[in-house]
Amino acid sequence: MKRLILNAALVVLLLAPFSWGAERVRIGYSSISGAYIGIWVAHDAGLFAQEGLSDQMILIPSGSQLAQVTVAGEVDIASLNGSSAMAAALKGADIKVIGNQVNKMIFSIYVRPEIKSVEGLKGKKIGVTRFGSSTDISARYALRKHNLDPQKDVTILQMGAMSSIMGGLQGGSIEAGLVSPPTLFAVDKLGFKELVNITDMDLAFPNPSLIAQGGIIRNRPDVINRFMRAYARGIHRARIDKDLTLKSMAKYTRVEDTFLLQKAYDLYVGKVFERAPYINMAGMQNALDDLAKTVPEAKSAKPEQFIDFRFLENLEKSGLLKELYK
Repeated sequence: MKRLILNAALVVLLLAPFSWGAERVRIGYSSISGAYIGIWVAHDAGLFAQEGLSDQMILIPSGSQLAQVTVAGEVDIASLNGSSAMAAALKGADIKVIGNQVNKMIFSIYVRPEIKSVEGLKGKKIGVTRFGSSTDISARYALRKHNLDPQKDVTILQMGAMSSIMGGLQGGSIEAGLVSPPTLFAVDKLGFKELVNITDMDLAFPNPSLIAQGGIIRNRPDVINRFMRAYARGIHRARIDKDLTLKSMAKYTRVEDTFLLQKAYDLYVGKVFERAPYINMAGMQNALDDLAKTVPEAKSAKPEQFIDFRFLENLEKSGLLKELYK
C-alpha cells in the first residue's frame, strides 16, 4: 500500500502546480470516467487555485484501496463509489460522504458477437474493473434483474482498468464486459454489441461519492467548503466552456477521438450532472441494501450515519449556485 501511495504521489507532484500561500488539498479518484469531469475542469481552469487551494490529484484505480488511502490520511478528499465508502465506514473508517458526483449507474454490458441474448451469458466470463467496484455491483444487479445468478451462472473476472476490459473483449479472454463513457463509445465503435443498458435501468446509486477524511472535517472544514465551491464552479464551467472541457477529458482519459469525447460530454454534462453534488438518499439506501448481501452490519445501518450534510448546506447558503445559474 505504501508503495502504491508513493508512486501515485510522485505522479501528482509531476503534474500538479504548487501555489505559494495556498492550502494543499490532495484529491483522490478511482477510475478514468466522465464522472470526474467536474474535478478535472476545476483543476485545469484554476478554480481550486481561485479558492486558495493547491490541489494535487491522485489516481488510485480501486475504490476499496482509495478508501484505505483516505483513512490513512494520504488523501484529504476522495471520489469513489459510495458502497466502498460505506463498507469502509462500517469497519470503523473515519470518513464521511460529503456529496455525490453522480446519483446513478452509468454503464452498459457489451458482448462479443457470438452472444445474442442475456441468457447466452450463462457459462461465460464477464469483465469488471475490480470486485466491489461500481462495475462489479452493476454487473450483479443487471444479471439478477435478468434472472441470472452472478455467483453460479457466470464467471466475473476483475480486469483492472476499463481499457483492459476493452482489450479482453478484443482478445477473447472475456465474452462480456462492463464499460462506461468514453470507453463505452470506443467499444461500440469497434463493433461490439450493447446487450444491457444499465444507465436506462435508472438504478439510483452513489457513483461516485465525494468522501472526506475525518481529520480534515474536524480540523480544516474550510478547505472542504472551498473544495465544494470549486467543484460546483467546475461543473458550471464544463457547461459553458465545451472546448476546455473536451481538452480536459482528452488529457485525463487519453482518448483522442473527438467523436467519442463529444458523446461522453453530451451524456455527462448534458444529462447526468446536477448543479451541485447533491445526495440522492434512495441511491444511498440501494447501496446499503446491496452491501448487506455481504456485510451483515449494513442490514441495520441507515444512510444518514455515513453523511455529513453541512458542506452541501454551506454551498447552498453561500449563494454561489444562484450566482452561477442566474
